[in-house]
Amino acid sequence: MKRNLIKYIVFLVLISTILVMVKPDITSAGKLKPPSETFTPGDWFLGDIPPNLDENKPPIVFVQGKNGSSTSWYGETEYHGVNDMYTKAYEAGYQTVFVQLYDAAGNGSVSQYTNGRLLASKLADISNHFGGRKVNIIAHSKGGPDTQAALVHYGAHLYVGRVITLASPHHGSNLADLAYSWYAGWLGSLLGQKDDGTYSLQVGKMAEFRSVTDNHVNSRKNKYYTATGMNRGPALSALSMGGQYLSSYGENDGLVNVWSAKLPYAFHLFTDPNLDHDNIRIGSAVFSRIEPYLRSDSIAGVPSLNTRSTQQVKDEIIKTDISQTVHGGMLQQHAWIEQNFNVNESTSGNVTIYTASDDVEVELISPSDQTYLPSLQVNSTENKSSFFSGATIQTFKRNSLEVGNWKVRMKTKSPKDAFLLTAQFNEIDPITLSMSGKVKQKDAKFLIKTPMKNKYKSTSTTFTVHLIDEDGIEIAKNSSIKEIDTENFSGAFPEVPKSGVYNITIDVKEKNIDGTERTRTLIRSVYIEK
Repeated sequence: MKRNLIKYIVFLVLISTILVMVKPDITSAGKLKPPSETFTPGDWFLGDIPPNLDENKPPIVFVQGKNGSSTSWYGETEYHGVNDMYTKAYEAGYQTVFVQLYDAAGNGSVSQYTNGRLLASKLADISNHFGGRKVNIIAHSKGGPDTQAALVHYGAHLYVGRVITLASPHHGSNLADLAYSWYAGWLGSLLGQKDDGTYSLQVGKMAEFRSVTDNHVNSRKNKYYTATGMNRGPALSALSMGGQYLSSYGENDGLVNVWSAKLPYAFHLFTDPNLDHDNIRIGSAVFSRIEPYLRSDSIAGVPSLNTRSTQQVKDEIIKTDISQTVHGGMLQQHAWIEQNFNVNESTSGNVTIYTASDDVEVELISPSDQTYLPSLQVNSTENKSSFFSGATIQTFKRNSLEVGNWKVRMKTKSPKDAFLLTAQFNEIDPITLSMSGKVKQKDAKFLIKTPMKNKYKSTSTTFTVHLIDEDGIEIAKNSSIKEIDTENFSGAFPEVPKSGVYNITIDVKEKNIDGTERTRTLIRSVYIEK
């Protein structure tokens, strides 16, 4: 009997050891954590095998966004605590897989083609690990274009069934256009944010990506689902300030507009007014809503290349529809720098100043010489997905802007500093810019509408145009612009040296019969094909 007791004790010890070995790693926050983790591009690893593993459900591969790593799915989010997406997938019986792309190394972001090529090779390895079966993908933000590049352009469609993109900028972001604009060049260079990933997300660059992707034979070999939000993030955050700028282009989640998050051949699952660009990737917020579409890798019902979708995003509707003045440049140490902007009607507005350092004094002076200090100062260093990560942001939110000439005064203590100023106004009839995201050289034109010209009895309208190439070098100034009628003007782009993305910044200056002036700034990128 003593021998049997010893055997029983040994059996219990063995069982306990086995249970410890298969027990998933739990973080101090009570959330699952993958058993291994590196930040070397190309590494991939499995999440723990859930006790209720459903072999009929395809494994889920998680693809993170700009400047992200695998921790995007189980670590701290930027504003909303720990992400439980991995936990929710584990509890639902899914095998999970995490891939480190080039951004995980912490050296900035790369283009969707660079990440896509790497992801494609890893998806082949992952599929082989599972005996050649297909996987499904959940991608956040830029992870969507990265995934499409892998599947469509590098042949990884063979290893994947379905793709769900969460707030992905499939048509680019106007914040990327702003980052590469004439006025933001100095600041972007100091912050080191002019990398391939940001460059690739310009509206013009993504229009070119869409043209070679959506009509590709591989574009319909997987089933796509999209989802997005239209909450601009927590109040007084860098995300909310990005959302304020993007609001001129429609509803957005702080980094991506709703229209940009959709694909013409994808099924759009939802646009949630409560979700921002950060919490749309949180498991408790969205997993139950997307999980029914992850249970199968079937692509039945995918529209063909010849099928027109009612959800198609036409390039023509992506237009500038804003009322803003933008300035930018270098700051001089211990010297006040002034920038002016005009307000033509009593309205509300926001004045935001981005600087490279956090020791810049800023003040706003009204036409009646009242001085205002910033209502908020935020450092965006921790906002990795931001297009101005590392900048100090100071803002003035005014419910009533006095008519007349306003001044912003700035002084830095830093020996090397730069600023970007955006002043936005809630004008009823703003100046608008319409142009395609991708055009042939012979069709490279744009339309500017100035609907308030008659209201203010403008005596003259002049334009200052800066067209810069991918290196930030100005290749043309003051392009030919002609008046069509009392409100509309058309412009033609000059001959460009080669096909590529060009960023256009237009200052529209109106002189009114009463002697007042109004200057508004229009910013967009365009892909010009020779």
